[in-house]
Amino acid sequence: MVEVVDILFVATATTIGVALSSPPTVGNSCVATGALLFAPSFALSPTHCLPCADRSSLSQEGLLDLHRPWLTCNFFLPLISSAADLFLLLRTNKKVKMKVIEKIREAAKEDRVIFSFEYFPPKTDDGVDNLFERMERMVAHNPAFGDITWGAGGSTAELTLDISNRMQNMICVETMMHLTCTNMPVDKIDHALDTIKSNGIQNVLALRGDPPHGQDKFVQVEGGFACALDLVRHIRAKYGDYFGITVAGYPEAHPDMITGDGGVSEEGYQSDLAYLKRKVDAGSDLIITQLFYDTDIFLKFVNDCRQIGITCPIVPGIMPINNYKGFLRMTGFCKTKVPDEIKAALEPIKDNEEAVRAYGIHLGTEMCRKVLAHGIKTLHLYTLNMEKSALAILMNLGLIDETKVQRSLPWRRPTNAFRSKESVRPIFWANRPKSYISRTIGWDQYPQGRWGDSRNPSYGALSDYQFMRRRSRNKKIQEEWGGPLKSIEDVHERFINFCLRKIRSNPWSELDGLQPETMMINKELESVNSKGFLTINSQPPVNGEKSDSPSVGWGGPGGYVYQKAYLEFFCSPDKLNVLVEKCKELPSVTYMAVNKEGKSISNVEPNDVNAVTWGVFPAKEIIQPTVVDPISFMVWKDEAFDIWTNGWACLFQEGDVSRQILEETR
Repeated sequence: MVEVVDILFVATATTIGVALSSPPTVGNSCVATGALLFAPSFALSPTHCLPCADRSSLSQEGLLDLHRPWLTCNFFLPLISSAADLFLLLRTNKKVKMKVIEKIREAAKEDRVIFSFEYFPPKTDDGVDNLFERMERMVAHNPAFGDITWGAGGSTAELTLDISNRMQNMICVETMMHLTCTNMPVDKIDHALDTIKSNGIQNVLALRGDPPHGQDKFVQVEGGFACALDLVRHIRAKYGDYFGITVAGYPEAHPDMITGDGGVSEEGYQSDLAYLKRKVDAGSDLIITQLFYDTDIFLKFVNDCRQIGITCPIVPGIMPINNYKGFLRMTGFCKTKVPDEIKAALEPIKDNEEAVRAYGIHLGTEMCRKVLAHGIKTLHLYTLNMEKSALAILMNLGLIDETKVQRSLPWRRPTNAFRSKESVRPIFWANRPKSYISRTIGWDQYPQGRWGDSRNPSYGALSDYQFMRRRSRNKKIQEEWGGPLKSIEDVHERFINFCLRKIRSNPWSELDGLQPETMMINKELESVNSKGFLTINSQPPVNGEKSDSPSVGWGGPGGYVYQKAYLEFFCSPDKLNVLVEKCKELPSVTYMAVNKEGKSISNVEPNDVNAVTWGVFPAKEIIQPTVVDPISFMVWKDEAFDIWTNGWACLFQEGDVSRQILEETR
């Protein structure tokens, strides 16, 4: 048996992993386990590339095609005068806004429109999985926040707490959790607040809540609160300014105040307004309204609030009409007035679901346009856990463009208050961000500006969590990677098919398919995999691309981004030995390699940190969000190797030939 040497790779008997890095890219899609890490050193000259002799030498060994740009380090650093500038890794000076009220105030100052989404806890596990998949897609459009309801009568309390945590820390959207008084004594309320506080959530929507299931009227539970006002007072008294508190506003008055078809009396309406002011005066920062379909009623409500001294932002709650029966049910439950023209428009199409949805998108768009024209800068969309109508309205308004999803960093930062300034990560978990978050969730501090010493604090141990997948994801992996394997060539073929987009899932990736930047090099990755270098992570070189580039951009418009080429893969010991010998002739390439047992070789020092992604932006210090760190690499290798068993071989029964091939390859 050949002795295993460096990083991650798959050999028939022993395994080695290899990671190649040259000028970096962001968000690569081929996940990495392999062995050898090539990272060309930073050059101070305006341009730098592998010498022709170096490229020729690798080409003769069948390891490098002369036409593969991803192994050529060619980048220009117009605004960087020295290597020291590059590795300062200094963070930006902009304070991260964590409370929803801060985001709304900031947007108002900048005359910018922002939007948010509301969700509710599904009843089934499959429904929860599907909800998170929708959230992932919707959050890519950068909503200011997302909120999750508490459930009628407090029936979904624990599920709401769990979803809130995952929204904030895994989906990475600023999260506002609903909290009601229904069936909630003070100790349960404090448990909920303490839980979300420990998870870094700073936003609460305080509500009285609906009556418990089977009851017509709200009843104060023993040891609990009678109304939202009491809840607001309690939160402020016990938790001070930690939480941003939102309350509900009712443009047509609270449903309890509305009797019959005549609506609320003037006295009842004024009483409801006065109660709303008391909630604001008690410490509420923000008002989100009940759904409405008459925009004139909403605008009158805003004016009436201002007349009695309510000065906080008032956000309209917009519920797109998705189907006719659901529309009747919601407007009936909330006692919402429906203008005659809307009834007339829906009547002839009520049995045509597509037509109703199209009308709902048109109506929602026009409602939003009208309130925006009156100076409202924030829209809150009641999604009912459906994405198409909400996103279509935002596209009609020009607030989102599905072809131009912007990223503040190459990776999505959790909105957890404790990670709000995190700005640097190792590249190894680029395709497994949730795993990285779970393994670093216990850190007291997160790298800001520069990576620093990754040995302290230590990474969390591997657990079953790192190998858990949503049901829909498991089904996709089973379909695409669970077919029978007869030889090592079949193993190679799975990796090749992923690079060619013939399949969209990958056991080494939590992401869906290849990332846009990987499409720049997917043909080269096909060639690499066909030679037995099984890639799991990579990025192409990027030389001063505009930061709003749809494929490699991040950080917003006005800047320039750079990447060193990076490749991470599994390979056999024999292939590794050839690569290592050739790398001795290539001073511009750095590498690390390790086998499953931890035996490693490298041409970098144990504490060397290699910046592989950075950006230059107006009036900011250099931002460098992605690094190659030897210590983190040794932590990652355990996870990468374990995926062979816990992510792929587990799809086959014990004793199955396919499982045996994978276990031997590993």
